[in-house]
Amino acid sequence: MSDGESGGYAGKVTGGGSVTAVTAATAAQMQAAIDAYTGTGGLVVRYTGKFDYSTITDTCAQWQKDAGDIVEIKNKGNVTIEGAAGSAANFGLAIKGAATNVIIRNMTIGLLPGSIDAIGIEGQGGQFPGYIWVDHNTLFSSTKDCAGAGDLEFDGLIDSKAGAHHITYSYNHIHDHQKVGLIGSSDSDSSDRFITFHHNVYQNVKARLPLQRGGYTHLYNNLYTGVLTSGINVRMGGYSLIEGNYFENAQNPITSRDSTAIGFWQLRNNNVKSPADFAQYGITWVASESSPTRDANDWVSTATFPVSITYTHTVQDAACVKQKLAAVAGAGKALATMSCS
Repeated sequence: MSDGESGGYAGKVTGGGSVTAVTAATAAQMQAAIDAYTGTGGLVVRYTGKFDYSTITDTCAQWQKDAGDIVEIKNKGNVTIEGAAGSAANFGLAIKGAATNVIIRNMTIGLLPGSIDAIGIEGQGGQFPGYIWVDHNTLFSSTKDCAGAGDLEFDGLIDSKAGAHHITYSYNHIHDHQKVGLIGSSDSDSSDRFITFHHNVYQNVKARLPLQRGGYTHLYNNLYTGVLTSGINVRMGGYSLIEGNYFENAQNPITSRDSTAIGFWQLRNNNVKSPADFAQYGITWVASESSPTRDANDWVSTATFPVSITYTHTVQDAACVKQKLAAVAGAGKALATMSCS
């Protein structure tokens, strides 16, 4: 990937381009820089703040706090938010309304106070954010079950809702979290959005990799290692092209459950080729109590992906994903990409 090419449905995303970066050490300073920006000429905000996650000794007490800070990029375009080397944040980022051509990269965001998204992309007022690239971030919380939390404990890490479209998530390290990412906030939020997930590492996570309602996703060259409940959950007539990924120690890695209609997938060149491979890679299945439901426990495609891939990309061998992806995914990796040559 170079020159702003996201390798996904976001296409070429330049963000703030080459304008001089504004430095922000706090959420308030970052918000002030965004608020002062006219919204068209280009803005780069370099976050230099630090947060010591080891100071959070009780993750359940952290979740029970009031909702923490959320920095909003709303109805503005050509914005880059980038973490400086060694930075770490304890606040969320929200991309809203008509925001477009936005890059979020090299941010470390973890253990947010209250139930808020780490990175949330959401339409508002009939305006829909799009052409957004979320690249080389490290996002996490905890998989500890907190009493009384139910479905609210540590909300999403990468959620796309209410018409958000043309998004690429790439080279992120997502770990130790319960509900990673949904596409569509309810079964009625199922528009024809286009989202790509490539070269992401999902490690020790419970579910929503993603939870997809409607629309079209292309998932290639991701590493799923330690999926505790369910993985790719395609629902409400959505379609997913799932290729060149590596699955290991994963329960229900590909499924359609918990909605009023199922979704569909096409499987291509993943490390798992057939049910005969399940034992080798630690793939297990637990049936859903919901109806309708469909699991990939026969490991066959349920549909042909019906739309074109509109961007240039190379699907690398799944074995290379296992061997090399972790070394280049996440923040602090100098935006390195995976080479299999």
